[in-house]
Amino acid sequence: MSRSAFASLRGEVLSANLRIPRSGLATLTWGNVSGVDREAGVFVIKPSGVPYDRLREEHLVVVALEDGRVVEGGLRPSTDTETHRSLYRAFPSMGGITHTHSPHAVAFAQARRPIPVLGTTHADTFDGPVPVTEPLSPEQCAVDYEFNTGQVIVELLEGDDERARTVPAALVAHHGPFTWGADAHASLEHAVICEAVAEMALHTLSLGAVRPPQHLLDRHFTRKHGADAYYGNPGAT
Repeated sequence: MSRSAFASLRGEVLSANLRIPRSGLATLTWGNVSGVDREAGVFVIKPSGVPYDRLREEHLVVVALEDGRVVEGGLRPSTDTETHRSLYRAFPSMGGITHTHSPHAVAFAQARRPIPVLGTTHADTFDGPVPVTEPLSPEQCAVDYEFNTGQVIVELLEGDDERARTVPAALVAHHGPFTWGADAHASLEHAVICEAVAEMALHTLSLGAVRPPQHLLDRHFTRKHGADAYYGNPGAT
């Protein structure tokens, strides 16, 4: 892969990472976005602990999908790098991954509760609840912790790439949300939506939730993602 192609992927991933604080998803440096080039066998990810207001394209780290070695970059990659690599290797549809510690989604993760489908806003993006993993075992925490964090998501989704497409988010128990999409920006948008529907769900649950009819939820998902989807104007954004 040429350096110019690395630069293109770096630019995309930088832009997506800078959207994390702008979207209100980050405290300090908590969060990261990556993007993958499967043909080249690499992904690009934010470096560990670099503040967003200082983050530059040259700081981003290029990592090999096969073995996790740093291909390019002078800084250490995010501590969540192996989680991203685990997910990319398991799910071919993932082109970008975002991890944040946004407070409402984290609240569900810490309570080990899925984010329930309580209305059409949720159903517009997620075809079902945002699920939560089992806690990591002592053995999974002791060795290859970050890679195993990805593996509990893989197990949660049963390695089903179609399931990953239709519900592009998961909560890691006691930790927080991971979201994904066709590219880095799509994964970040799903993180924004995940946090928004988590906040709405918490408010709704406090009032006493009534589950909407399934046919209404199905309609909202399929009008954006079904075979005859008609939401939006392709090419207009």
